[in-house]
Amino acid sequence: MFLSAMAAEKGRGATLNGESRRFNLAERQADGDWLDAIEALDGPAPRRRTEVTVEHPRTILTRNASPDISFDQSINAYRGCEHGCIYCFARPSHAYHDLSPGLDFETRLFAKPDAAKLLRVELSKKSYHVATIAMGTNTDPYQPIEKDWRITRSILELLVETRHPTFITTKSDRILRDIDLIADLARDRLAAVMLSVTSLDPAVARTLEPRAPHPMRRLDAIRRLSDAGIPVTASISPVIPAITDHEMEALIARVAEAGAREVTYIPIRLPHEVAPLFRAWLAEHYPDRAAKVMAIVNDLRGGRDNDPGFGTRMKGQGVWADLLRTRFLKARKKAGFSGEKLVLRTDLFRPPEGAQMRLF
Repeated sequence: MFLSAMAAEKGRGATLNGESRRFNLAERQADGDWLDAIEALDGPAPRRRTEVTVEHPRTILTRNASPDISFDQSINAYRGCEHGCIYCFARPSHAYHDLSPGLDFETRLFAKPDAAKLLRVELSKKSYHVATIAMGTNTDPYQPIEKDWRITRSILELLVETRHPTFITTKSDRILRDIDLIADLARDRLAAVMLSVTSLDPAVARTLEPRAPHPMRRLDAIRRLSDAGIPVTASISPVIPAITDHEMEALIARVAEAGAREVTYIPIRLPHEVAPLFRAWLAEHYPDRAAKVMAIVNDLRGGRDNDPGFGTRMKGQGVWADLLRTRFLKARKKAGFSGEKLVLRTDLFRPPEGAQMRLF
């Protein structure tokens, strides 16, 4: 794993920014004594600004065969996520770019402006098999930089044109900027949204998800999406023992009141570099209960910080997992959720128009 202690930076989630050791990368390059004393000589480093690098992938659809996940193809318009959620399971993916899963993941982002163009090529293939395209599976499609790049909107415009089904996961009310396109698809049962509300406490949310919208804005987004006829599932994931688990019943009641059609949860997962990042975050923000939190997490995960096993990684195991599940099911029933499964249509798909317009 990795460790590189640093002072917590206001507005960012991670308190570490060391390199991953999974690929035998050095924790730090030999750079001479002068870098060790740079802060003493020049003063504290300036606050990190968000940097965006343009990425030009050859393809845009990612295939998935995990038995724990309900979709088999997805699009991620961005790599890295400015929301800075300390628990984000996607953080380790930044190591593939020789970047830190810590602060680099939140500040050194990648955008794929050709995403819609690449998707048009995929959807035009005769061999293409229509299945719901998930967005927001790795990093949030409505993180702050979407305001300027509008890549997610360009993808949605193509999905509207081709009448292709999509499932969008986000924790941002910025999704409302595209409510016209999503509502268009939803009218034909071609779109659904999962919106995450992890805590109702602004103080908790501010450290847990420092650049994600306020919880009340997310509840309002659920209400406005639902009023527009868009089916919304609320996610209260991750549930963090001794940090957010006491809010479970209140969260479920509030998302039901806002109009969500279903609710879901996952106990916190800490794969790869996420575990040391989360431990450092606990030490910074919750030193009074850090040991208790990790003891419960370890109990949930079979004595480890993380359990990667299919079938258990999304649910947890043991007494604590059973307790969370029981509380969730009771609160879900009390809030009036029916458990009805939403199935998006695939029969309305029409391949995109090429250089020649359709004859019919």
